[in-house]
Amino acid sequence: MNRQELGAFLRSRRERLRPEDVGLPSGPRRRTPGLRREETAVLAHISTEYYVRLEQGRAPRPSGEVLAGIAGALRLTDAESDHLHVLAGTAPLRTRLHRRDVRPSILALLERLPQTAGIVMSAAFEVLAWNGLAAALMEDFADLDPRDRNLARRAFPGPVQRPDAPLYGVSDATEFRHHVVMELRATVARYPTDPAVTGLIDELCEASPDFVRLWERHDVRAAPALTKTFRHPVVGEITVDCDSLTLTDRDQHLVLYSAPAGSPDAEALALLNVLGADADEYRR
Repeated sequence: MNRQELGAFLRSRRERLRPEDVGLPSGPRRRTPGLRREETAVLAHISTEYYVRLEQGRAPRPSGEVLAGIAGALRLTDAESDHLHVLAGTAPLRTRLHRRDVRPSILALLERLPQTAGIVMSAAFEVLAWNGLAAALMEDFADLDPRDRNLARRAFPGPVQRPDAPLYGVSDATEFRHHVVMELRATVARYPTDPAVTGLIDELCEASPDFVRLWERHDVRAAPALTKTFRHPVVGEITVDCDSLTLTDRDQHLVLYSAPAGSPDAEALALLNVLGADADEYRR
């Protein structure tokens, strides 16, 4: 049970709600935003004293029934409710270290995908594997140190991000940064003692005020990107379908970029496929 994170998460969810959101009168002007603690406790069918202790990080582990009541009171989404259970220690934690070894069958699949750029990402946004078209569309990750293949580091200012090609010119950079923060918050809840995860978050907090601002929002909702536009120095703008498939056994994601057959974007991908990783030379 991560008492401090649980308390901070509960406060952030309570403060975003208005009384009218949960069927309560707004009443006189309030000094602080959101619901009052006593209102939340009543809605969750628990004592105000116990709820206050939860937010202060002083309460014992709540039961599943108590967490369900709090989730309903705070109008949590499914993703937020799952995160609440993880913080409370009522959901099973995965291994202490997140996995970075990619299944051989997935590696083979990457190479067999026709006209599709594909990468495998770890739970901490490290690019673990990629095919030739992904190298042409994004960059040749083989030229980078493993530490520098991390898309979270590229998303926020730091030594890896090149000012001439931030995030490969993607159109949804702001949304992607928000997605990174949300996913990392869920990841550190699953791997609270993994130094690679905690060290990455500490590094980003120190390097980027924007990361800190997003981190303190405690958002954990899912934010899937269905399409993405890259601005490539050779083929110009190319809009692709973005599909992220969860590899549950290793807590990794297979991310695929493709375009409808016969479309100009598909033709641009085909050109990049011919050029191969040499297309990345134009970024330098």
